[in-house]
Amino acid sequence: MKTCLIVDDSKMIRRVAARILRELKFEPCEAGDGREAMEMCKVAMPDAILLDWNMPVMDGLSFLKALRATKGGAKPIVVFCTAERDVIKIAEALDAGADEYIMKPFDSDILGAKFSEVGLLGQDPCSYNDQAMAQI
Repeated sequence: MKTCLIVDDSKMIRRVAARILRELKFEPCEAGDGREAMEMCKVAMPDAILLDWNMPVMDGLSFLKALRATKGGAKPIVVFCTAERDVIKIAEALDAGADEYIMKPFDSDILGAKFSEVGLLGQDPCSYNDQAMAQI
């Protein structure tokens, strides 16, 4: 099972994201800021990281730059998950090594589609949604 580290200072966002990730067949783990996430990555590098921008201690952009400079830090797919809508800031995150971004608020369809887009799910988002609907 693939792992996804959720890095967000909001416990509620982490809880919602973890539920969605379990539905997508990921094993989620959580960090409340970039420094905590960096320590977790040094122990075990996840397959994917869902990363908030604005956090105390170490923000998402600082974490991303530190991650990409770390041994094995090029491996995880990083999806910024932010309320930041400034195109310049989004470009800065992509230039720093983010693979994609989603805007808050998000739901399972948005997260599933984005994870499919970056190759984490191995199927297209329409296929995922059809399977999800078939289970209802």
